[in-house]
Amino acid sequence: MADDPVRITGPRRSGAYPELTWPAVLVGYALGILIALSIGYASLILGFSIEGSELAAILGFGILRGMLRRNSIIEVNIVQTVASAVNGASAGMMFTVPALFILGETNFNAVLLVFSCIAGGVLGIAFIIPLRKQMIDYERLTYPGGVAVATILKSPGAGMRKAVLLLGGAFVSGVVHFFSQYTGVENWDLGVLIGMPEYMNGIWYLSMLTVGIAFIAGKGGFFFIVGGFVCYWILAPVMSALDLLPTQAALDAGQSLPTYLRVALFRPVGIGMLIGGALAGILLALPLIVSAIKSMQQAARIKSSVSKDEMPIKLLYMAIGGAAILLFFVAIYSVQEMGWIRGGLMALLGTVWVWVAGVILSETIGRTNWSPLSGMTLIAVTILIVIASGLGDRPAIIASIMVGAAACVAMAQATDLMLDLKTGYLVGALPKRQQTAQFLGTWLGPIVIMGLIFVLHQAYGMGSERMPAPQAQALASTISGILGGDVPVEKYAAGAGLGALLSASGIGGLGILVGLGFYLPFNIVLTYAIGTALRLLTDWKMGRSFSEEVGIPFAAGLIVGEALVGVGFALYYVISGL
Repeated sequence: MADDPVRITGPRRSGAYPELTWPAVLVGYALGILIALSIGYASLILGFSIEGSELAAILGFGILRGMLRRNSIIEVNIVQTVASAVNGASAGMMFTVPALFILGETNFNAVLLVFSCIAGGVLGIAFIIPLRKQMIDYERLTYPGGVAVATILKSPGAGMRKAVLLLGGAFVSGVVHFFSQYTGVENWDLGVLIGMPEYMNGIWYLSMLTVGIAFIAGKGGFFFIVGGFVCYWILAPVMSALDLLPTQAALDAGQSLPTYLRVALFRPVGIGMLIGGALAGILLALPLIVSAIKSMQQAARIKSSVSKDEMPIKLLYMAIGGAAILLFFVAIYSVQEMGWIRGGLMALLGTVWVWVAGVILSETIGRTNWSPLSGMTLIAVTILIVIASGLGDRPAIIASIMVGAAACVAMAQATDLMLDLKTGYLVGALPKRQQTAQFLGTWLGPIVIMGLIFVLHQAYGMGSERMPAPQAQALASTISGILGGDVPVEKYAAGAGLGALLSASGIGGLGILVGLGFYLPFNIVLTYAIGTALRLLTDWKMGRSFSEEVGIPFAAGLIVGEALVGVGFALYYVISGL
């Protein structure tokens, strides 16, 4: 990984540039662990993940330029590529693995599951690399997330200022969350103070992380808020006026009216909306699927593999073959009841699905900046659970989620790499070095996330009020339904229909966003609304440039600070309970 001259595929330059260096890789590992812990923790609360490349680029600038005095932006680009590759496991695993804990299946081979996710990550990267030239060089897909990171890299001074702002935000949220955890005060009941009816649920979640996520999402998270407010400030008052709400005497002992409404009505409808919205998103992406198939056909005719800008195609074949074999053995040995034929079929399906879905998602996010990852994962696990259903409930659940998690990580890695390659294209990086960096980072994420899931489950419990894990809850409910569990089919069906209709409106992910608002506790939605309001106000009064240059880095720090303190307290609870 020594510094050497490189031929640039974007803007032409001459001379030696530090790019794929050991300092860049090691800093990328450190930042990747930090970001994976932060975003993984946040996704278990809010039910969706955010891209870690921008956060990695800001911190990478702060370390490479501020501390190590290195000046190459393409070296910082390697830092964010490695870090985002480590973080790629957070969405893939947080959407799937917690479902095992929610379903009570905690006696599984965690080491085997980690290897499954590593194999999936390698497959996702190797399958998508041959399409880089077609999607980025020829079709010139936008990839807005990649453009945003390139903008940071091209502004070294701004990168340093953003790093300082990020650290400031981390300090503020860390202090706030420390005292919240230390005192045990995690919510503020404003509703009681102002005389709000109990069913309107005027309780606010004391979380700077939630405010930060909302600020970064901006208008994109507006419909998430709409879903929550429709439940408690429109539907609940209407039900009260029609005398449809139960009396306190009719509730279970200690159960509040808002809790009853969420558990018995809004949450199951929300799960249905997540499923329906995700599947509708897949159907709406059919034109992009056709485009993706054409891209594969064109890429096959372009002998990009012989270009020294790309990784050798033989190495990609070896990576695909090795990862597929590893996934095969994972499926075979996931449970004792698994046979060679059934396990081989699951591994083959997982490998094929990684190839198809990775291309579809990369095309989708390149054109719309929205990725139906949860829908693709849901379809994959649904097919896998049907294949494994003859083994019995417990073996079917464990085997299908093991292979499904690998597929989900693969899809996340494929989209992440294409975003990073777009950034590299704009700043003049060599594609094969970024591709190598992505491979170097993909092994670490599953180890970090698996450890985080165990710690958080032991401290708080997956599927609890503290760690709701919405996407995994939806997956667990789907699995229970397939295996014949006692589920509210009518509510799921009604929610699925509503989610599909909303997604058919043409607004990317609308059914999923509104469904999350139905599913999550309303105290989270209320606090999220603060962050969205602050972003809209800042854009209006200070301008979008101020929000992007000052507000977003500070908001990113709010995520990091609270997440690290939250993980720290979880470790404390686990250790003290031993």
